[in-house]
Amino acid sequence: MKVSILSGIFLSAMAVNSFAADSSIFSYRVGQIEVHMLVETRGAGNISILINPDRAALDRYIPGGTYTSEINTFLIKTPDSILVVDTGFGGAILNSIKTLGFDPAQVDAVLLTHMHGDHIGGLQKDGKAIFTKARVYLAQQEKDFWIKPGAPTAGNSAAAALAPYGNRVETFLPGDLGATIADLIPGIKPIAAFGHTPGHTAFMVESAGKKLLIWGDLMHAQLIQFPLPEQSVSYDTDPIAAAAIRRRILEYVAQNNIPIAGMHLVYPAIGTVRKAGDGYWFTPAE
Repeated sequence: MKVSILSGIFLSAMAVNSFAADSSIFSYRVGQIEVHMLVETRGAGNISILINPDRAALDRYIPGGTYTSEINTFLIKTPDSILVVDTGFGGAILNSIKTLGFDPAQVDAVLLTHMHGDHIGGLQKDGKAIFTKARVYLAQQEKDFWIKPGAPTAGNSAAAALAPYGNRVETFLPGDLGATIADLIPGIKPIAAFGHTPGHTAFMVESAGKKLLIWGDLMHAQLIQFPLPEQSVSYDTDPIAAAAIRRRILEYVAQNNIPIAGMHLVYPAIGTVRKAGDGYWFTPAE
């Protein structure tokens, strides 16, 4: 994993392009909860991030050698609170939040899937919190990995991102997929999805019998990772564990008909999964 370049960990493999405003927000409802997918960047992903890809598989699934990829975040409006899941780099998503009629100062909580730069870069600017009243939640395992003596060099950036929030940073222990898990915030349960990073967390949104799993960085190159879940990427701390949890989550959501959402899936970045041979097929939401 390229831990030494936290602030640019994803841009090294993606040439960022501009995109139309009408394709930068996708709104979705989970019972009484509003979920808004916000695009931070969109560009061409490079197959160089794939670990030892099979050439025949590349020719079949990514014949041109590049694929569209995004950095996404999510704004969630529950009956009681306004939440943000990851912060991108603090660029386009801040404009999208305002387009939706909200302000960063209204956000009650920021939930972090993990602490790579394209997920925490929008927490602060010039040492000041962007989400001025929000509490920040992250897995204890993730905080322990990045913020401790001897942590990866990029841990300095992680510590700086959290610093303005002081005692408003709270940790939790994600629960196992399918187990009984207490809400972190009403309607939101943290799911262990370790592998991409040691504390990588997915969030299950639940309301009125409906569910949506926001799975963070379970995938980076969906064209090949849906049909071949064992394909990991160089950003994964533990590529074998990342592949194992990817297949486990894919199997679970397919069997239980739970829609999913991802930080590097392409617009609308929300949809359903079904089994297709030894792999899976993704159908985007409309």
